[in-house]
Amino acid sequence: MNDHKLLVERKLNSKEVFKGKLLHVFYDEAKLPDGSVSSREWIKHPGACAVVPVFGNGDLMMLRQFRYPMSQIFWEVPAGKIDSREPEDQTALRELQEEAGVATNDFAYVGHFYPGIGYSDEVIHIYVAWNLESVPQQVDEDEFVTRHRIPFSEAVDMVHTGEINDGKTVICLLRAWEWWKQNEPFELGK
Repeated sequence: MNDHKLLVERKLNSKEVFKGKLLHVFYDEAKLPDGSVSSREWIKHPGACAVVPVFGNGDLMMLRQFRYPMSQIFWEVPAGKIDSREPEDQTALRELQEEAGVATNDFAYVGHFYPGIGYSDEVIHIYVAWNLESVPQQVDEDEFVTRHRIPFSEAVDMVHTGEINDGKTVICLLRAWEWWKQNEPFELGK
């Protein structure tokens, strides 16, 4: 496409207006493609990793967690923010152990996505893991989750019916399902 100069905005200045433990909010002025200037409010995020853990019988380890902004309990895959200077694959394995209570040496990178392109620079990296071994669950002090084993195909059906409606989890399950069908480390349910 040759539309680069018709679309790209250039940052003129930036001011951090809030610095939290996780999120940093910025107020920028940007020069638009037509030469005018506009403001942009956006959130800087350290990035995150999400893992779809697959047991030998084809079950997934899914989590249920209350999310304060929505005042609702959601189905989710294990996921968490990337710690400073932590490699992405190590974040994925750490979150797998902390939240799901399983560990593995067998995992693959499925891809990444941007969950909030209009207001954040967050990127979420997706992994699928198999040959899982039980380990002690070590959730954060302020984190409360329940674990549930659900067949992979049923979880995908729950996406299509809307029962699973966390955007991160929807994308991760669908991308992992397609990856699994193409790469099939082992046949599900065998």
